[in-house]
Amino acid sequence: MILVIDVGNTHIVLGVYEKKELLASWRLNTDRERTADELGMFLINLFSHAGLKVDEVEAVIIASVVPPIMYTLEHSIRKYLKLEPMIVGPGTKTGINIRYQNPKEVGTDRIVNAVAGYELYGGPLIIVDMGTATTFCAISSKGEYLGGVICPGIKISLEALFQKAAKLPRIDLVKPEGVIGKNTVSSMQSGIFYGYVGQVDYIVKRIKQEMQEDNIKVIATGGLSRFIAEESKTIDYLNPTLSLEGLRIVYERNKVSTNKKDEF
Repeated sequence: MILVIDVGNTHIVLGVYEKKELLASWRLNTDRERTADELGMFLINLFSHAGLKVDEVEAVIIASVVPPIMYTLEHSIRKYLKLEPMIVGPGTKTGINIRYQNPKEVGTDRIVNAVAGYELYGGPLIIVDMGTATTFCAISSKGEYLGGVICPGIKISLEALFQKAAKLPRIDLVKPEGVIGKNTVSSMQSGIFYGYVGQVDYIVKRIKQEMQEDNIKVIATGGLSRFIAEESKTIDYLNPTLSLEGLRIVYERNKVSTNKKDEF
């Protein structure tokens, strides 16, 4: 078994694979204050609840956009799994040609998404990842990462409305019955929900125009993808575990011996 870990600004998503089969997956809050022992006990309890054994994990691969948590997470893996984790970063073989002006600026989460998207669906494609930020990534028919768009995420926008407008309440994230809100709460919910649906569809349409390729597929992923995808007219596939699939594929392309740190 291999353990794959995607560390995002809001959540840490973990998955356990036996070859290509995802046996279990979990989502934790990204808490920078957790100790290595706390993270280790979380892992042990999660595995136990899923009927899996920690000592059967043969390798660990991590993609992270939160550098401050990495020392603690890596220490936890070494202490409780007795393994040296593979960290996705510069020098990692991905099979994706990054056409960004500065390839090092591209978040590893976007890279592993691109790897999985191209492997599973082929190119050309657009990946819409709805997490802390909403990102759009364009991948050509040749597997080239062309670039993309970064927008504030849905929850960030909700929180900003509450924080910056004195009379607006904090609201739940739900789909309203209609576009025209009949009170303040439903009006805010409509603005957030339909505003983001419109944002996704418009940006996807513009990216397709600039890519100038035929049969471009659109894949939605991320914690809030299901919420928006059901209304969107441009999303073709919904894959909430795309980043986990990408990590599994990247591991397969790079595995030599995950117990020897100096090889990565």
